[in-house]
Amino acid sequence: MAFTATDVKNLREMTGVGMLECKKALAESDGDVDKAIEYLREKGLAASQKKAGRIAAEGMAYAAVIDGVGVVVEINAETDFVAKNEKFVDFVKGVAATVAANKPADMDALMACQYNGTGLTVTQQQQEMVLVIGENIQVRRFAFFTEGVCVPYIHAGGKIGVLVNLEVTGGIDASEIGKDVAMQIASMRPRFWDKSQVTQEVLDSEKKIMLAQMDNDPNMASKPAQVKEKIVTGKMNKFYAENCLLQQDFVRSDVFDGTVEKYILSAAKALGGTVTFKDAIRFEKGEGIEKKQEDFAAEIASMIK
Repeated sequence: MAFTATDVKNLREMTGVGMLECKKALAESDGDVDKAIEYLREKGLAASQKKAGRIAAEGMAYAAVIDGVGVVVEINAETDFVAKNEKFVDFVKGVAATVAANKPADMDALMACQYNGTGLTVTQQQQEMVLVIGENIQVRRFAFFTEGVCVPYIHAGGKIGVLVNLEVTGGIDASEIGKDVAMQIASMRPRFWDKSQVTQEVLDSEKKIMLAQMDNDPNMASKPAQVKEKIVTGKMNKFYAENCLLQQDFVRSDVFDGTVEKYILSAAKALGGTVTFKDAIRFEKGEGIEKKQEDFAAEIASMIK
């Protein structure tokens, strides 16, 4: 399978590995991006697989609790200047309020809803915003929770929006706990909420990569297979600690020294109740939206020729 300059650029952004190594990985993998990522990880060049959603796009991710409904939305614009525009921010909040009021089943349903406080549909209001602001504006995605206790968190003025859903007993105010957990999710971007969600397929893939890394390590390559297997088994706890929210070390070590799971238990007990993490949504503006970077692509193209 052939690969292009864009493929090399995307792989570099996904893994943080240099262009020449990305080009080599794609060549070794017949242009298959997933295999190229695995190849780089086996060589110890890419620490972990990152989702193909790191290319920046402008706009805003927003989270809020509106009339008891937890809502998170992402709306895109062309420039960061527009994303700071008061009219654009009001539009984002209006879309969130529309989601809370109508609880649409999907994007088509949302766009057909009457936009909050107007006689227009969300589609029509979006078109109005394009005319007023002069840029392409798109409502991209949304999610909501109608049950439990929801805690919203917005990072860096809308770069990331997180909505945490908790089960709370004892009549306690769990908003601070929820915010701390949301900040953890925003900064650490866990792949799973709990280790119980990690599939056997993922575990097998991780073990394969760890074994390959040892085979490529001069200090480890000669060790017996049984020894390598034991080392890999021991390393799986580190995998959980890096990739699973509840098993991660709590980032606010000034508040609590331990895992997120233990922090939630401890903080809830101190308040006289219990808190159980149920679910969360994390939206980062621009995930998966590719912006043209023609000069960079041309640079890579010159290397492939």
